[in-house]
Amino acid sequence: MPGVAADGQRHVVAFGGLPRPDSPDPSLRPYLAYLAGLTGRPRPRICLLATAGGDDPAAVERYRARLSATGCEVTHLALFPMPNVADPADLLLSQDVIFVGGGSVANLLAVWRVHGLPPVMRAAWESGIVLTGVSAGAICWFEGGTTDSFGPDLRPFTAGLGLLPGSYCPHYDAEPRRRPAFTSLVADGTLAAGIACDDGAGAHFTGGTLTGIVSGLPGARGYRVTPGGPGGVTETPLPASPLAG
Repeated sequence: MPGVAADGQRHVVAFGGLPRPDSPDPSLRPYLAYLAGLTGRPRPRICLLATAGGDDPAAVERYRARLSATGCEVTHLALFPMPNVADPADLLLSQDVIFVGGGSVANLLAVWRVHGLPPVMRAAWESGIVLTGVSAGAICWFEGGTTDSFGPDLRPFTAGLGLLPGSYCPHYDAEPRRRPAFTSLVADGTLAAGIACDDGAGAHFTGGTLTGIVSGLPGARGYRVTPGGPGGVTETPLPASPLAG
């Protein structure tokens, strides 16, 4: 039966960034193998949502090709210009994994709310479907995070789904403005304490608790960022487990 993780728990894996198609090693296989392991299925059913990028057809096809190359059975839920299936909830709740791509997290959540998807995502999480995503597709599961949804300057976003407590920051090592923006927003209380991940690293939550950082690139890691300490914020590096393959 799809939708039940192998251990019966609720899982979210939030990636700070994944290898780009033009990177030296663009394979998503280690990341998808990890997610498949959580489902307990050698060929999990995975639904792609590219809402944050406006369901750009070229981006969708790139995602589908890369996900399919890992052996997953890939479907796609589009919401632009209208849903591509009669019953989005039925599609989502029949999956083993829901994968959310990057782009604008503010637009992503606005569109999801118009189409009534937040309670569906909560139902998916509670049923044991593995939720995952990258960048905007990682922030969305938390209360908020840092975003360039409103322009080139990073701003706080506080309208996340809140399945996971606190805030999240992707691209911590890859975009120079991310780290200072996130630490400043946590220090002054605009954002709640949270987790940041380098590109190639992902934060794995079981239930509402962080249970590990996984890393598919050498040196990629995660951090716990909390208010207080020198400069008003404390950044604690977290040990990362390398992904196989």
